[in-house]
Amino acid sequence: MKHYGIAQWIDFMRGLVPVQHRSQMQEHLAGGCAPCQATVDFCNKLALTCRRMADSLVPEEAVRNARAIFPVQLPERPRRALRIPVELIYDSFLVPSPAGLRSTWQVGWQALFHAGDCSVDLRVEPELRSSKAAVVGQISNHVLPGTQMSDLPVYLKAGKLVVAETRSNRFGEFQMEYEQQGRLLLCIYLDRGARCIQVPLKKLASDKSSGGARPSQSPGRKSGGGEPL
Repeated sequence: MKHYGIAQWIDFMRGLVPVQHRSQMQEHLAGGCAPCQATVDFCNKLALTCRRMADSLVPEEAVRNARAIFPVQLPERPRRALRIPVELIYDSFLVPSPAGLRSTWQVGWQALFHAGDCSVDLRVEPELRSSKAAVVGQISNHVLPGTQMSDLPVYLKAGKLVVAETRSNRFGEFQMEYEQQGRLLLCIYLDRGARCIQVPLKKLASDKSSGGARPSQSPGRKSGGGEPL
């Protein structure tokens, strides 16, 4: 007795099978094939579940977290992207302590970078008693504020290794969780990957007993230089 595969039964349940083949498959079921009937029952439940899920609105936070977990495919781009020179505008660790205080406890690191017409606002927040951290950021065009910065590929790299990845939302915002390590670069691709912004991330202490959330590396005032990667 000929049996049909699950792909054929899925098309059968979705009404995508030609009329002639559909009649043959119905006759096959009417003949009492238990394995195929079990497959049909499963496909029917799957189709019903998919229809119900299509009517549900998924929170944007859940979509962002899913994109951070599963790899996103970088759009077609030249083999060598042009790196945009980056200038450090603000570094929270370089801000002087208030008068009269010998030291302050600062959880996290915040910075603002300019790269051409773009601004990259970042905040790194370490988890307490853990080597993990989260980076929250936003990219915008400070020359033309109305420019859309959505769906931009954002990568966190250690050398050639991609540690985490996501895409910016319609506001140019992005968020990723990652395992802290030295020499991490945040890479944002523009113009379908033709240009790239690279920003070094600080590695932070995550426990108060360490004496403060101090960085293990400093990005310096400028990076980049317009040379291709």
